[in-house]
This record gives sequence, structure tokens and C-alpha cells, in this order.
Amino acid sequence: MQTAASLHDRQPRLPGSIRVLTCLLAILVAVGCQREPSPAETSVEPAAHADLVVLHGNVYTFSWGEPAPDGTPAGDAPVTQTGWHADAEAVAVTGGLITRVGSNAEIAALVGPETTVIDIKGATVLPGLVDTHTHIFNLGEALSRVNLYDVATEAEAVERIVAAARSIPKGEWIIGHGWDEGAWANRYPDMRLLTERVPEHPVYMRSLHSFAGWGNKLAFERAGITADTEAPVGGEIGRFPDGEPSGLLLNRAVPLLEQAIPKPDHTQLRAQALMALERMAQDGYVTIHDAGLDRAQMAVLEDLETAGQLPIRVYAMLSVRDESLSREWLARGPDKDPDGFLVTRAVKAYYDGALGSRGARLLEDYSDRPGHRGVSGDQYGFDQALAAELMTAGFQVGIHAIGDAGNREALDFIESVYRYAPDARANRNRIEHAQVLHPDDLPRFAELDVIASMEPPHAVEDKAWAEERLGADRVRGAYAWRSLRQAGARLTFNADNPGSDHSIFYGLHAAITRRDKAQEPVGGWYPAETMTAEEALRGYTTWSAFAGFRETQTGVLAPGRWADITLMDIDPLNAAAADPGTILDGNILMTIVNGRVVYPGERSKP
Repeated sequence: MQTAASLHDRQPRLPGSIRVLTCLLAILVAVGCQREPSPAETSVEPAAHADLVVLHGNVYTFSWGEPAPDGTPAGDAPVTQTGWHADAEAVAVTGGLITRVGSNAEIAALVGPETTVIDIKGATVLPGLVDTHTHIFNLGEALSRVNLYDVATEAEAVERIVAAARSIPKGEWIIGHGWDEGAWANRYPDMRLLTERVPEHPVYMRSLHSFAGWGNKLAFERAGITADTEAPVGGEIGRFPDGEPSGLLLNRAVPLLEQAIPKPDHTQLRAQALMALERMAQDGYVTIHDAGLDRAQMAVLEDLETAGQLPIRVYAMLSVRDESLSREWLARGPDKDPDGFLVTRAVKAYYDGALGSRGARLLEDYSDRPGHRGVSGDQYGFDQALAAELMTAGFQVGIHAIGDAGNREALDFIESVYRYAPDARANRNRIEHAQVLHPDDLPRFAELDVIASMEPPHAVEDKAWAEERLGADRVRGAYAWRSLRQAGARLTFNADNPGSDHSIFYGLHAAITRRDKAQEPVGGWYPAETMTAEEALRGYTTWSAFAGFRETQTGVLAPGRWADITLMDIDPLNAAAADPGTILDGNILMTIVNGRVVYPGERSKP
């Protein structure tokens, strides 16, 4: 047999923008079988050797029953009064599929001369993680742009742009990403300081969730945005008292500036996609759902799949805003190749804006802006007729809806389609974010078979200002994971990256504690909506598999399933009970996709 190095001796990853991965797979040596397995240890013929075996693990298969709506584990779950207990020790893989899960002795019996053996020394083994709402090209761009994710002030953001400008030729664009439009909503920046410090480069800084844009004078000149430019419906152009643009764009006005930035070509997009997909593999994900792909982005993904270069699986959600692409797929119908690394059977539509920038559509006025209720529907570019056609043709629709009015109207739209196209109910349609819900609409998710696709990080990131927008009563319907579960809804969890840190450890911690990375607030923010550790993990595994029509292929470690596996150095199920804050210290050790190790090494810490 062949053997791989133990995970016992781990070295920290090297710093830098391109980090060097520690190779876990050491020099392969032939060691042979030490003894014949007993009949009790295996039911597999001696010649049926595995391609890969993972031994000495803390394996949670998630093959037991679903927890109750209140989070109580199923009767057959491997949990007792003393805590959770792994229900297997080892996994065998052949031909990209799991062939056996069981004890070390059982799996060791499948080791042959050509088998690769990985001794993981007690690491936790889970079904491969799935992020069901991400933006891979934006992530790739963000990884190569000026990082503004943790900036607290306008001055700090400008200084980062100034530093970047030193190495960029004059006249070329500087792009930043990550300033928080929600946290800054009462002190939005303008172009004056930015223009003063960086006058000879057009500068564009996309906000955290992409619902606000900030630029300098030269960028606005390049885009042709002047005092005479009218804001599009559903958008807002910030202005100085004399009517000149201030440098800030909100909601549907953001594209006015973005369209002036030179579009990356196919080669550049390809590099962005690969960089982002490899980062997701590094962080333990075996599949991502890309929410809102246009023609150029789809061409890149199709190219990568044809070349066999997709490191992880991609579930494509076409952007309904790209009408010509959507209509081409409407004529073709949903993808019929569920086993492919690129599957296209879903579409993404936008119903309203973001809560932070006050674009989310509310049933009543914003608590901190009387007379304003946000924008939605046709005002926000929602093509109702095209979305309905796609649903009728069998495409799953994921509708971005944030506010309580936005969610109600999105549910109304889905229900209206079911009246004349009842088969569309089987599409497992989704509301992306489902962020603020009126109590009357909670049961409608189950009634309409609509999945709530939600982001645990959003709750702990938005808590600083969400109650200001919504008020003390309405905020109780925000990020309402437990309320949705108790109403019978299906959930799936994700990060909407690069809008939020997609670290599984951050996501799990946010879902389990409703606390941020600083462990605030004590006791959690509206803790009645917390998830159990099992539910949080299911949100990224079994529930996400269902959201992508793959519950019989992945989400569970069992014979016949895809060999898509994530290994980490903590046991989140037990860490949550002992000290949930320690979950944030977790590391991804290995990611296996289709039976192939696509990431060996430790996760980079920020």
C-alpha cells in the first residue's frame, strides 16, 4: 500500500499574498498489508482494494435523522448526556465515490498495494462543506484588490488607496472593496479627501455588500457622472449642496460608475475564478453555488470545466439581469448532467436592495428615516415575466429579498407562478437572504416549498445598526433562523462572499452564538434565534445538498456517495457545548473532492 504523512506534525502556513501550502502528502512508501482481515471486519473481497483510505479519524457521517424544529437531535443521533460521539473512524474511497465508512479495522482491510493511506490522528471528518450563495468572480477580484474589509474610517480607507497608488501607473484604475455600507450609513464619505490624496488615478471602492460605491473626482469624470446625471429608478446619487456628485452612489446607481471600469478579459476572469475557487477549497468547501453569473463568467466556468481545471464543484445560478443569456438557457432547459463539476439549473433575480444602505423594501417606514421604505420589484430591475418563464421551464429561482415587504412580495410572486405552473413548486425555489420577515410570512416558506438561503455572519455584522433601521419590534423578525425552522421551513447557510468572511468557523460560531468575533454581545444578539451546532453544520452540508438537488449524492458520508470530504482540527459539535468561542480557532486540514485531495495544509488566519 501507499501511505501519506500524518497530520500530527503540522506547520504554520507562510505569510504573504501568495501563501505556500504545507504538503501533507509525503513520499509514498510501500509497506504492504500486515495481516489478513477477519470476516467480522470486512465484507469486501480481498481484491476490492480502495484507492484512498482515511484512518484514525473522528468521523461524523450525518447519516442519522434530522433534528426537530427546536433543535433536539433525532433519536438515532450519536449524542448522549456526555456529548457527541463520532459514528465512524475511517473512510474508504474508490473511483471518486465513498465505498465504505466504518472502524479502522474494517477500512484497513481495504488497503492494497496501490492504496493511498492518510492517517489523520484524530482529526474531525465531515461531509464536504457547501456554500450556497457566493460570488466567485467578486471574491477573486477582492483577493487581488485593495482590502477595505476592516477599515473603520474614511481616512483609513483613503490611506490604503494612497499606498496602492505608489505602485500603479498614473491614469490606471485603483479598485478597493469591503468598506461597510451599513455601519457607515450615517457618515457616508465623499470624494474630497480621496480626490485630494489620489488625484491622478481613477479610484472606485465597492462596499462590503456591493450596494454602495465610492469614488474620486477622476473616476466620476471617466464615468460621465455630473450634476445633470439623473439617478436611475431604485438608485441614489450623493450630491453636494451645489448639485455636483459627492462621490457616493447607492443601490441601483452603483452601476453608473462600475460600467466605466475596464472589463476584465477572459484570461483575467479565468485567473480570478481559479484564485477564488482554490481559496474556497483551501477553506474546506467542496461545492459553491455562484449566485448571479453573466455570459462572460459562464464562459470562463465552462472553459475550466472542459479543461478539467475546476478544483471544486460549481452550481451555477444565472443572472436574470443578463436577459440574452437567460433566454438562451430558457431554450435549452436546465442542465441534465447532475454529476458534472459545473451544473446549471438555477437562476438569480433581485427583488430589493440592502438593509444597510436603506434599499431593502419595508412594509413600514425605516425607523431611522421616516417617509422612506426602500425600493423593490420593477424599481430594482426585477424582470417578473422572465423569472416566471424560467421557473415554468424548470429552473430553480433564487430571489434576493431583504426587507419584510421585499420578502412578502417575492413570496407573492412565487405563489402566483404556482397557480398556472404548479410543477414549478418542485424547483426548490429559494429566497436569498430572507433577512427581515413579518411573522405572517414565516409559515409561507413551508407552505410554498421555498428554501430560506441565509447568512449567519450577516446577523452578527449587522447587529450594530440593524435595530436602528427596523426598531425594537420589527428587528425580532430579522435573521430569524429558529423561527423559520419552527415554522417548518428548510434552510441553507452561506456567506454571500466576498460580502462576509466565508470561514466555516466564523459561520458556525455566528449561527450557534449570535456573537461576533469579539464574542459580543454576551449571551448573543437575540439569542432565541440561535442554531444548535448540529443544525449549523447541516446548514453547510445536508441542507445545502438538498438546496442543490444533491441529497442522494453528497451531504452524508455513506457508501455510494461522492467522496467529497472536509477535515478539520476541531470537533464543532462538542466545542459548541464546552466553549463555542474556540470554534473560531479551528483550522481546515484537508479538502477532498471526487476522491482527490484538492487542499492539503492549514487554513490561513487573518
